[in-house]
Amino acid sequence: MARWEPDARGRLAVAALDLFEERGYDDTTVADIAERAGVTARTFFRHFPDKKEVLFSGSDRLQEGLVAAAEDAARTGGALDAVAATLDVAAELLGADRDFSRRRHAVVSANAELRERELIKMSRIADGLAAALGRQGIPTADARLAAESGIAVLRVSFEQWVAARRGPALAALMRTNLGRLTDLAAAAAGAAPGADPRRHGRPGAGTR
Repeated sequence: MARWEPDARGRLAVAALDLFEERGYDDTTVADIAERAGVTARTFFRHFPDKKEVLFSGSDRLQEGLVAAAEDAARTGGALDAVAATLDVAAELLGADRDFSRRRHAVVSANAELRERELIKMSRIADGLAAALGRQGIPTADARLAAESGIAVLRVSFEQWVAARRGPALAALMRTNLGRLTDLAAAAAGAAPGADPRRHGRPGAGTR
């Protein structure tokens, strides 16, 4: 294979995932990945700082997209309107390729270092969401609770989605699970299931 074919980054990502599955994350080196992709180790480091970041290279884009969606939705709605908007964006960014997501999830789940990196990623996204809601006037405690709840829905929905080879799309699972969460909150508050607690997301704010 020629050394300077286009889309080296994509071939490196595919090669890394294949090798992580075949040999395990710990037993795969950058040199192995570069060789499998048909490029040099120097080319690898032009695209990724280390082998771990092959699996997390989209984290910044994901966080930026979710934070922007939350802030935009919170300008006219409550905290849970913003959560719903972020979940729609998450489904768009994460839900395109179930097979790839399943394979990546399996590799991450099998390695303690990668699981820790995934938790850090989710924590940073929650921090960003809470800050975005706060900038739109949502009280700090409500903003934090909404952000953490959104991340919980995202994680539960994603795990359900990758576990099923067929079935609902990621966006549908996220909407269903957010509805379950709001019903649970309404029931706990003594309201009828199906009530819309989003109206309480920010004092004086309505919903869409």
